[in-house]
Amino acid sequence: MKSFKKFTVLALAAITLSGSLTSCATVFGGRITDAQKRKPMPGEPQRQVRTGALIADILLFWPGTLVDFATGAIYKPQHSVTAQKVQHTPTKKQTK
Repeated sequence: MKSFKKFTVLALAAITLSGSLTSCATVFGGRITDAQKRKPMPGEPQRQVRTGALIADILLFWPGTLVDFATGAIYKPQHSVTAQKVQHTPTKKQTK
């Protein structure tokens, strides 16, 4: 009877540990930016979902999907729009 209790406790601990480590985007997605945490305002583009992390969450342990959406880690980070718009303008050479 003791071995059954021990097995049950170890099995529950393994399930809990594996469940907490399977939020793929939270664990492997890197740093979460402010753009990932907040909802887009009206007129702003919708956030894109990391499809690989979403599929891994669903296949491995579906509650991990809830964790990733709650933390915002499931969304792709957005790069600064101003940094993309900056262009280098060549200077004119002066001729004599």
